[in-house]
Amino acid sequence: MMDKNNAVLVLQDGTVVKGRGFGAKAQAEGEVVFNTSMGGYQEALTDPSYKYQILMMTYPLVGNYGVNDEDFESDKIQVEGLIVRELTEKPSHSKSKKTLDEFLKEYEIPAIQGIDTRFLTRKIRIHGVMNGILKYPYEEKEIDGLKERAGDLTNISDLDLVDLVSVKKPKNYDVSGKKTVVLVDCGVKLSIIKFLLDRKINVIQVPAKTSADRILEYEPDGILISNGPGDPEKADYVIETVKKLISEEIPIFGICMGLQIMALASGAKTYKLKFGHRGSNHPVKDLETGRAHITSQNHGFAVDADSIPGNIEISHISLNDQSVEGIRHKELPIRAVQYHPEAHPGPWYNYYLFDEFVEMMK
Repeated sequence: MMDKNNAVLVLQDGTVVKGRGFGAKAQAEGEVVFNTSMGGYQEALTDPSYKYQILMMTYPLVGNYGVNDEDFESDKIQVEGLIVRELTEKPSHSKSKKTLDEFLKEYEIPAIQGIDTRFLTRKIRIHGVMNGILKYPYEEKEIDGLKERAGDLTNISDLDLVDLVSVKKPKNYDVSGKKTVVLVDCGVKLSIIKFLLDRKINVIQVPAKTSADRILEYEPDGILISNGPGDPEKADYVIETVKKLISEEIPIFGICMGLQIMALASGAKTYKLKFGHRGSNHPVKDLETGRAHITSQNHGFAVDADSIPGNIEISHISLNDQSVEGIRHKELPIRAVQYHPEAHPGPWYNYYLFDEFVEMMK
């Protein structure tokens, strides 16, 4: 292993952290965020919700089981860059096809290791997420320029990231099921599609900019609004579509950004969380049953509970910060959760929400 620091992370507040580069030799720019999962780095790297973000894993050893052909959540790496404490260079797992280093090189994504991720995590928790630049390799004379550029990077709330990651044309998954769901793709994880197909539900995956009229032409039995990256308010075209779909009284299920979109379409407001919820161990309370669920989460925005209109009720809350984790319509077959019931990685016992969606369609 090289001892020389040949990579650097520069934050918008002027913080400079030097370490050893791996992955592709390149420069990454975006919002620096952390994920507390102990595993699942391949799923996280390929999750479209991480677009325009540099991902830091808080678990200190990353890459120990390599990369396989099964745990993709999209067709490529979606993060801009990766930060870890220590990279495993010789992974061991029966399904492993390549190392994490090789995987990052394949998709031209730079990464940095050998830095104090505890310090960085604490900094983000205290001061909030902030933009940064990861450069591998770098020269000392570039630092001042990188600091200036990091301070000038576009805020994630000023970008429409949904259109970047959404499918460009409709995709049809026909499993000869009796019910069909139109999935509005805001940056969907492939596991969500898999869980519907496993329940013998035909899926028509449509671009985020698909109109309500076009969606209704498919005569769906249900509609799913998917997860996705960035500020939900920038996806105003999806909000307008959902406003029209709500009045059709077709069962609708929202996941993560899907909840935020449905809340905005109902007249509620959203806000940016200080450092987001990203990990596979977040406790959520079901207000109807009183049960606590351990959930998988990845979002940087949340719904303002005080802005939710009278025809919508809060069904779940976070036990960490009491933010909204689930909503449902009081009269119509419409519900959504802020967390990821498909997990991957994460606990399995939230799969029942897909079964409830199937029941709604009956």
